[in-house]
Amino acid sequence: MEDIAKDILIRASQGDIQAFEDVYKASSSFVYNVAYRVVNNREDASEVAQEVFMIIHHKLKEFRFESSFKTWVYRITANSAINFAKKVSRTKTVPFEEAFGEGAVLNEARTQMDQEYQHQLVEKLLAELNPDQRACVVLRDIQGLSYEEIAQALNININTVRSRLKRSREKLLSVRRLVNYEKV
Repeated sequence: MEDIAKDILIRASQGDIQAFEDVYKASSSFVYNVAYRVVNNREDASEVAQEVFMIIHHKLKEFRFESSFKTWVYRITANSAINFAKKVSRTKTVPFEEAFGEGAVLNEARTQMDQEYQHQLVEKLLAELNPDQRACVVLRDIQGLSYEEIAQALNININTVRSRLKRSREKLLSVRRLVNYEKV
C-alpha cells in the first residue's frame, strides 16, 4: 500500500470526498488482497472490502496517528475478514475431499506446475486453517509483516501470534503430508 499523506487523511476524516477517494485508490487493492487471503473467496473478499471502507469512512475521524495508517487498515481488514469467515464457517463447512478433490492429480511433473495451480493449492491449504490462523499466516508469510506488526494489526499479544503461526504451520505440514502421500 502506498503511503498516504497526513493532510489527505485529515481532509478525508473531515468529509472531503476527493480526499477519501484518494485514500480508497491508495489502499483498495491492499484491503482486497488481505481480505481475499483470509476469506479465500473473491466475492466474499469484495464484500469484506466494501465493509472495511464503510468502517474506514465512519471511523477515520477517530484515527489518531498513534500507529501507521497501514497498520490501522490491516487491523480493520483482518478483523472484518476474520469475523466474516467465522460467520460463513458457521453456516458452511467444506469437507477435506471437496476442498482437495477426489483423486487429485499429483505426479512427478509437480515441479513444473503452472502458477495458477500453485495459487489454487495455496488457497486450498489456507482453507484448512481457521480464520484467526489464516490471518496470521497471510500477514506473515504473504504480506511479510513482522510478529510485532501482526500483533499490532490484529490487536493480540505477540505470543498469540507465535502460537497461531506454530499451530498453522503444523497443520499445513500435516495436510501437505497427506497430499504428498496421495501422490505416491
